[in-house]
Amino acid sequence: MVDRASVAVVGVGHTRYGNLPEYDAYDLGVLALKQAVADAGLTFTDLDGLIVNRIPDYQRFCEIAGLDPAYVSITPGQGRFSGICIETAAALIRSGAAKTIALVYGNNGRSSGDRYGGARDTYGSGGGGLWFPYGMTSPGAFHALMARRHMALYGTKNEHFGVVAKTFRDHAALNPVAVMRTPYTLADYQDSRYICEPLHLFDYCLINDGGVALILTSTARARDLAQPPVYLRGYGMATALSDSTFPPDDFWRAPAKEAAAKSFRMAGLVHDDISTLMIYDNFTPTVLFSLEGFGYCGVGESGAFVAEGHLAIGGRYPSNTSGGHLSESYMQGWALNVEAVQQVRGACGARQVENCHFAHYMAAAPVVTSIIYGREQS
Repeated sequence: MVDRASVAVVGVGHTRYGNLPEYDAYDLGVLALKQAVADAGLTFTDLDGLIVNRIPDYQRFCEIAGLDPAYVSITPGQGRFSGICIETAAALIRSGAAKTIALVYGNNGRSSGDRYGGARDTYGSGGGGLWFPYGMTSPGAFHALMARRHMALYGTKNEHFGVVAKTFRDHAALNPVAVMRTPYTLADYQDSRYICEPLHLFDYCLINDGGVALILTSTARARDLAQPPVYLRGYGMATALSDSTFPPDDFWRAPAKEAAAKSFRMAGLVHDDISTLMIYDNFTPTVLFSLEGFGYCGVGESGAFVAEGHLAIGGRYPSNTSGGHLSESYMQGWALNVEAVQQVRGACGARQVENCHFAHYMAAAPVVTSIIYGREQS
């Protein structure tokens, strides 16, 4: 029998986002961690576990922060690792290996000149190496290819991607820390330049500098801290790593279905219980693929689903209420998890989802993760 919600998020923090050349990844991580510790009503000495992501070296980070954790780890920089790290921390707390774990992300990619794609970029792990000689070296190129195939198979239209982009920009307009807050029309979207057809400028996430931190602990400890606990009601992971076909023929639908089923089963919930979605939106088509894979609409129905307004605040499944990767900042899933926690707390101000009891974070990628946050423990 799964012990539901035995782990809770008790602190969150983040820096401002944008071009921050005065800080490196270590600085950004420490700044975010200071916020998260203060948010929880803890001190650095209360932390006995640390997982860092995108930060170059865990030992150097611990030297700067003055930490000697009982458990420490570092993970690769791909965005899929935000969900992986959260699931790992939950498992460590359940096992007793650590009591209070800080997850810290620091990214100075914009000021250091990071670029995705081009002759020297082999797209992360090199999983799409077959395509590199043809110029397909960037995530955007692969998602454009997947988008075109979805359009051909299901009649998805370019304006459906535009609805996603515009909706998340409307949400960002309500978020004072979002990098891009100026709303635009669907006509503006269509008039924007193509980056890799059929994807326009507004279909792409925003490379920026920033830091994010979350603090997790057991529910028994969480009740005595400064913030109301936000419980990890359920989580699940599935992978699509062995198939040499890339991009995947099913848009990661099979692993998404598996990960979603695990998380809903653990949470004791169904889709109708969910109040808000936080969808990994590196590109707008990923949002459509996720809605289908995680079971919020039927196969091939995501274009019409978003066109009906379901993702907007006030809609059935308000999504990426911070603006997400497309308009708040590309923090590789981490800021979306912070937004999920803040929504469940009821702390999002003008963009707050009414009666937000459960938030579902989902990431469609070769490693799929699904996390359900809840206001109630069970």
